[in-house]
Amino acid sequence: MQLVLRHYLRLRVAASVIYDTVYPGPEWAPVSFEQAERLETVHYRQAVAAALLVRPVLADRAEQLRLI
Repeated sequence: MQLVLRHYLRLRVAASVIYDTVYPGPEWAPVSFEQAERLETVHYRQAVAAALLVRPVLADRAEQLRLI
């Protein structure tokens, strides 16, 4: 999965935001996003999966305009 994010900075940032929001501290995830990324932990993989799922919604300009 790390290969996917290496080339997509926005997707990596989205995964990082999701990770930090869903796992706000050490009681939820034992390592930082960067460490989780390097180790490809389950928490990291879940955050990446969420970022991949939301990507089409965020990229849909018609949807963005409708929400404004």
